Amino acid sequence: MKRVALLLTALTVLTACGAPGRPVDLAMVTSVDRPTPDGSGAGKISENNAPAPDCGDPTVSLRPNGLATSDGSTMDKIKKRGRLIAGVDQNTFLFGFRNPATGNLEGFDIDMVRQIAKALFGDENKVQYKAISSRDRERVLTDGEVDIVVRTYTINCERLQKIAFSSVYYVTGQRVLVDKRSAVKGLEDLGGKKVCANFGSTSLTAIAKHPAKPVPWQAVNWSDCLVMMQQGQVDAMSTDELILAGMAAQDPTVKIVGPKLSEEPYGIGIPKTNPDMVRYVNAVLDKIRGDGTWQRSYDAWVGSRTGEAASPPAPKYRD
Repeated sequence: MKRVALLLTALTVLTACGAPGRPVDLAMVTSVDRPTPDGSGAGKISENNAPAPDCGDPTVSLRPNGLATSDGSTMDKIKKRGRLIAGVDQNTFLFGFRNPATGNLEGFDIDMVRQIAKALFGDENKVQYKAISSRDRERVLTDGEVDIVVRTYTINCERLQKIAFSSVYYVTGQRVLVDKRSAVKGLEDLGGKKVCANFGSTSLTAIAKHPAKPVPWQAVNWSDCLVMMQQGQVDAMSTDELILAGMAAQDPTVKIVGPKLSEEPYGIGIPKTNPDMVRYVNAVLDKIRGDGTWQRSYDAWVGSRTGEAASPPAPKYRD
């Protein structure tokens, strides 16, 4: 009976974070990224396992130059199209999830998208949302499928080789989620155990590089990790604390453990070919940091549920 109860909890989480009213295909969920025969599929981080490039401080972004838009600019083209196209998550409670009662996308990241649309159009609803996975974030930007990606997106030097980022709009850190009955105190207790994280995430890299040698296990969505953990197919999941807080807020059978393993500065991803859009988005972020909009959004989505106080991170700029 306990196993059934846990599975029902997982299904509830997936329904709340994904398409409402649809049954979950457990055959698909539980077969996500089985390792290849030599084991490389579970722990593989990159094609050549090359070290990440050094770009100095990756959180330094282009200085904003106001909210005016000139003819022929990236923002002008978006205005003429009549909508902002944004790559987002629909499976991460608190940051980007689909409300099953309304069918609408909601969360802290979604609020950031709406503020950019509001600055461009005077209407925060002029957005075409494109739900994407972690591994698709760079691709949809480099292929020009979206104008921005706002999806719990950590800024780092490796990603800056392909895309550009706004200034930092949120900072969190990686921790570990386990069953409440578990004696695990952190990733150091999970040597040789399967720890789940998303494709293309910095969390997966951190798991693979941890000296305790946990086995990184890949999944498409964080909710997939939770289902596998509840079914006993993985021993834990590890990612940014605020993503885990969203899981714990929905599932009383799990807990967050261990110290922060990293600092994860979130930025808004923008095509590298559109530096004017980077400056514009930074101007929007400056505005909402200063007028209280950032704080109201944080308090509504995160602070009220976690009890954690926070203020907007100070931006760093270059010309």
